[in-house]
Amino acid sequence: MQTSSTDASATPIFLSLAQSETPATAAPDAAEPVTTATTQAPEELPAEDNKSDMQSDPLMIVILFAASIYLFKLWLDDFKANKRGEPNPKAFPGATACSALCVIVAVVGALILLAVETFGEIALGVSAEQSDITWLALLSICAAAFFEELIFRGYLVVTKKGTAALVGSIFIFSFLFAALHPFVWDLEMPEGVPGWQFWQGSLSFDFGVKGWFSTALVFANSLWFYTVRFYGLNKTRSLIPCMAAHLASNVGVFVIKLVQGHVVGLY
Repeated sequence: MQTSSTDASATPIFLSLAQSETPATAAPDAAEPVTTATTQAPEELPAEDNKSDMQSDPLMIVILFAASIYLFKLWLDDFKANKRGEPNPKAFPGATACSALCVIVAVVGALILLAVETFGEIALGVSAEQSDITWLALLSICAAAFFEELIFRGYLVVTKKGTAALVGSIFIFSFLFAALHPFVWDLEMPEGVPGWQFWQGSLSFDFGVKGWFSTALVFANSLWFYTVRFYGLNKTRSLIPCMAAHLASNVGVFVIKLVQGHVVGLY
């Protein structure tokens, strides 16, 4: 789960229902005082749910987090074996050490991209167009920093075929990475249907400025994550800088949402 300081959902829609009730009255009786009908005050309905169905299902979040913890443990075993000088020939990609400078540069670059996105959305007037998330989403935010990096920067890249193949695969898979993030599309689930039953959902699209801008920034982030794996400072091609940069970006998104009031509830 990556990215941006906002996301594809539109601003919440607030509905209100004004009901006036005038009770029937009988003809005034001399023995009884004349009473006037009262009007019931308008009643506001709760705000419409503005959480993405795909990103707010608690069961999906917990499953993804548990799977990521397990895979990270296996990756860490390979990392430790490599440090002992006993590398696993079938190790996960990028399970190697790197310098602190490499990690710092990666994180700073990710935060710069986050700042560009945040101020860019303000300049475009779309900063309010984002969905709500919950505190539980922190689990998926942390999981994505490892899981997505292992898949994309670890496996979905062409190496040992020359520079042209490497650069070409980076652009192709960065496009895929951006397209998979729901900024110009969303999967809307029927009421009461959990998010993991995605086949029952209906796909909708929104090709507004916000969607395209956020998708472009996800693409830029992906290019940066690939860069910090294959640039000169990262001589061991470690995934650690990629994970650190991705985590910094995702946590930055959460903090921005929290400040703007878009973190709503525990789960």
